[in-house]
Amino acid sequence: MAVTDPDITQAQLAYGTKVVAVEPGGVEPIPEGERHGRPVQLLWTWASPNFEFATIAVGILSVLAFGLTFYQAVGAIVLGTLLGSVSLGVLSTWGPREGLAQMVLSRTAFGYRGNVLPAGLNALTAGIGWFAVNSISGALALNALTGLPAFVSLVIVVAAQLVVAFFGHNLVHAFERYAFPVLAIIFVVGSVIVLSQANPGAPAMDGPPPLGGFLITAGAAFGYAAGWNPYSSDYTRYLPKSTRKLPIALFAGLGCFLSCCLLEIAGAAVVTAGQTAVNPSSFTALLPHWLGQLTLLAVCLGAVAANVLNVYSGAMSFMALGVRIALKQARAIVAVVFGILGLVVASFGLQNAGASYEAFLLVIAYWIAPWLGVVYADRLLRRGQEIAVIAQDRGHRNLAGVVAMALGLVISIPLFSNQELYEGPVPTANANAGDLTALVGFVVAALAYGVLFRVLGRRRVAA
Repeated sequence: MAVTDPDITQAQLAYGTKVVAVEPGGVEPIPEGERHGRPVQLLWTWASPNFEFATIAVGILSVLAFGLTFYQAVGAIVLGTLLGSVSLGVLSTWGPREGLAQMVLSRTAFGYRGNVLPAGLNALTAGIGWFAVNSISGALALNALTGLPAFVSLVIVVAAQLVVAFFGHNLVHAFERYAFPVLAIIFVVGSVIVLSQANPGAPAMDGPPPLGGFLITAGAAFGYAAGWNPYSSDYTRYLPKSTRKLPIALFAGLGCFLSCCLLEIAGAAVVTAGQTAVNPSSFTALLPHWLGQLTLLAVCLGAVAANVLNVYSGAMSFMALGVRIALKQARAIVAVVFGILGLVVASFGLQNAGASYEAFLLVIAYWIAPWLGVVYADRLLRRGQEIAVIAQDRGHRNLAGVVAMALGLVISIPLFSNQELYEGPVPTANANAGDLTALVGFVVAALAYGVLFRVLGRRRVAA
């Protein structure tokens, strides 16, 4: 969706550092005169949204569903989160140079029209899928805290999320900044108390063989952290071009890694302490009453912190599809539409929260890994080229990206998937294979793109 209003540049320049002002425009480049911010803001931008129950649930599932011991779960969580966080840091460094959103930069690898594949997937998983998951956990916490009906709690949580996402970039960063100390203090204290009650030597529960469970857990932890990857440069495109890459990568990666590891490891500890439910009460049951109440409030706040990013970036991804709308506030309007759709989906999930969370995490990794393989290979092969020019060229075609990602999906998912929705022949034949879908998808897509980029490129030159 390209915003075509000729006054948009002047509106952007008037936006500046205003917090309570609707961000103008959509996915066009951010002018140099509009750039502001510091890399350190990425620390809380990527830490605050992970201080929520959905993060804890990953750790709970590692022991409860995947049959790992506490220490095995810790190893898998750290590995999967590290991979997703490093990638988040790298992609975040791409924002300042071009001043473009992540799914707009993705056009260089897929072509202007071919980018519908990854941008459409991200719009659905971010603006609706993740939005529903986090809204449900926030609503359940508010319901437990206040006694309000679950649906009323859901509406309150969703309304708070939409207000922040509607205003856009500056308010999103400000909200994450002020939420950060509150969330960090409550969840760090709560996690320390939960870990003190854990039984690290508890025997493993029924589940896949240890190696298989380890690989599934690592895949789920990767899926959670990598779920933020398609948003990365959305929150760095306003930084000045001269901003150094290392601080950007460091603060973005650390914010995600530290917050995810802390809460996911605490989630694994919850099960070893005797709790077996996948809901906020399983965590708060191990805390003093006063801290449990504060934690329920923090779960609500964390759900809002996560979903303002999901709605904002979901709207950005939808606009990156290339549909023309001549509205200054197109992004804000699209954000509201996504929030309403997410509310509808979340309302159906209130009665069965957590049942398919494992499958959702792995499915996220299934499509993001091949997308990553293509965009990393593309950036490597385009060294020295004008990325911003290519990304905004409506005539740009690159069939190599679409075919490579499709190959990654078609080869990896049917053969290697291992979750409740579908089990492929590889894990069926050998349970120790766990779930290698993301790894296989990344490698296949990257290699296929490297070959196709050169072959199809030579044919275009010849033509």
